Amino acid sequence: MDVKRDILWRVYLSYIIIVAICIAILGKAFYIQQIQGSYWRGLSDSLHQRIVSIPAERGTIYSEDGQMLSTNMPRFDILIDFRVAPLHEKNGKLFREKIDTVCDSLAYLFKDKSPLQYKEELTKAFEANEGNYELKKKIDYHEYLKITGFPLFKLGRYKSGLIAIEKNTRLNPYENIGYRTIGLARDENKVGLESAYDTVLAGQNGRQLVRAIAGGVTVPVQEGEFEVAPETGKDIVSNIDVFIQQVTEKALNKMMISNDAQTGVAMVMEVKTGKIKAIANLGKIGEGRYAENLNYATRVTEPGSTFKLVTLLNALEHGVKLEDKINLEGGLWSYGGKQVKDAEQHGMHETTVLHAFEESSNVGMAKLIVNNFIANPQVYYKQLSKLRLDSNSGIDLQGEGRPQITRPGDKLWAVTTLPWMGFGYNIAIAPIQTLTLYNSIANNGIMMRPYLVNAIKEEGRVIKSIEPKAYPWMVASPSTIKSLHTALEGVCINGTAKKLFVNTLYKVAGKTGTALVSNGTKFYSEGIFQSSFVGYFPAENPQYTIAVIIINKPHAANHFGASVAGPVWKEIADRLYSTYIQNKMELAPSLRVKDSSMFNYALSNNAFKTIIKNIPIPFIDSSMTKEWIQVQGVGVKVKASPQLISDSTMPNIVGMKLQDALWICEKKGLQVKCEGKGKVVSQSIAQGQVIIKGQQIQIQLNSN
Repeated sequence: MDVKRDILWRVYLSYIIIVAICIAILGKAFYIQQIQGSYWRGLSDSLHQRIVSIPAERGTIYSEDGQMLSTNMPRFDILIDFRVAPLHEKNGKLFREKIDTVCDSLAYLFKDKSPLQYKEELTKAFEANEGNYELKKKIDYHEYLKITGFPLFKLGRYKSGLIAIEKNTRLNPYENIGYRTIGLARDENKVGLESAYDTVLAGQNGRQLVRAIAGGVTVPVQEGEFEVAPETGKDIVSNIDVFIQQVTEKALNKMMISNDAQTGVAMVMEVKTGKIKAIANLGKIGEGRYAENLNYATRVTEPGSTFKLVTLLNALEHGVKLEDKINLEGGLWSYGGKQVKDAEQHGMHETTVLHAFEESSNVGMAKLIVNNFIANPQVYYKQLSKLRLDSNSGIDLQGEGRPQITRPGDKLWAVTTLPWMGFGYNIAIAPIQTLTLYNSIANNGIMMRPYLVNAIKEEGRVIKSIEPKAYPWMVASPSTIKSLHTALEGVCINGTAKKLFVNTLYKVAGKTGTALVSNGTKFYSEGIFQSSFVGYFPAENPQYTIAVIIINKPHAANHFGASVAGPVWKEIADRLYSTYIQNKMELAPSLRVKDSSMFNYALSNNAFKTIIKNIPIPFIDSSMTKEWIQVQGVGVKVKASPQLISDSTMPNIVGMKLQDALWICEKKGLQVKCEGKGKVVSQSIAQGQVIIKGQQIQIQLNSN
């Protein structure tokens, strides 16, 4: 009996303990769920939810006329969460009803797979209940809109499982135009304006609560809700003119390919303001292929003969006159145990300082240094500081090289240092500094700071304007500036660039440069020449200053400044003149009819013969039965001569009927604006001037 009681007692005790444990477990479960539930749910969420930084939308870089040069373009990664309940209801009825149409639409939109391939892949992912199926990556906004309009996906995220993750990608709408100047912000290695104005463009990042889904992808907990909303970056408006930039790059690239050059830079500056309208930087990246790989505009190099302008300026400020005599020693002169050589052994001896400059004589410039500054070099160096050649240009780009100038007392200083500096050696400056220097001469001695950005905008409003900055001193006296104008024009009329500008419709002032450049440890032994031309136009009223510097391949046969850099300069200037300058100039007096006794008309040969038949006056006919002729005369003396209609130049249309004038102009691709009635009495594009397809011409008609 005692044994039985003892066994029962143990059983009851065990039962009571089990019941107590169950009650404790249930109580604990109730406590965790009801009392601590919010805490544990929050802790669970914290493992799957987190605050992430949301990048701010970067500001846009515009050209001066409002075209986008660098901007954000949305790109979308498209995922599908096949775990959403509506897709699996009624044995996947919704999915199976819509899948064929969806696959047809995807195949038609992307043209990368057949509808059957899409169906197989999507069905497999659906049956596997994938939560992070990657449908497409980096599609554009228009493709995103089309996908969200497909039969299944238009039902929304929570019925179709479609997830779109938006990412902003930095793109240049003009592709690689001005890449090193504009820059790109695709990674941490920003360059150009993207780097210089990074803090302005970047904006302020926001914060958002997101949750993790399969595959490490995160999606917002609440779409459009932010802990801190991102602040969009501000926009900047550059001085870049897209047309000028394209013209500059095309002209430079053409010469680089034809001469198999290594590197090249071409820049255009607005004279009165210092605005940089274009910078083209090209480096060789393969056979016949060039790209904007480095900013050669801000990399220092020995300037060569374009630096002779500085020597002449210093000499003129020191009392030298252009008409003073100087002995060129036949083109070869010994000084300090070394020889100064001109490019050619020309045999010239006594000549003027002006002629020595026009012919780019190294001997002449070295002698100017020796005769005026060798006893007191500091006078020469003081002028270099006045020209800001011992400091950076101040352009709003990062990474400009520091000028390298050898001074008295330096380790490399020698008796020949200063004379060789007189023709562009023993000194290294950036091409942007050379451009700024020549622009100051074009601007009558006022040096403008070169700059690329003229305004900062926020939501379309200008919040900061960046005005042109002139340095508060003249780079030289008015008399010296006037003499320099004469000398630079003389180079293009009588000197090393005279062949380049024969029959040019505008007057040019500039300087050629041909320099042997060092190539690392091999120094000057590889025969690498730098070809340069820097100048401004129209010389009588300068509008633009252009610099072209090209470094050629070793031992290039064609390496002179006038034949390599010069044609690039001229091609750019021709396009700028015909597009931006000539229409602002007054019509040529020769195209205006003021005196009826003197005339110069163009008309068809048939019309002329009809007139002569009805008005019998004596005339000389040398028209050779050409379709269009030019009739000139005074009073009753009349001469008919053939008018050759060239494809590239403007003919004389004064005196023509509007119908004939329109036929000729429109055949050449010109856009015609006309005023008045009757016959043509004036034309805005002068006879013989180079024309470009799409260019506008204004025609004035008489009132009859």
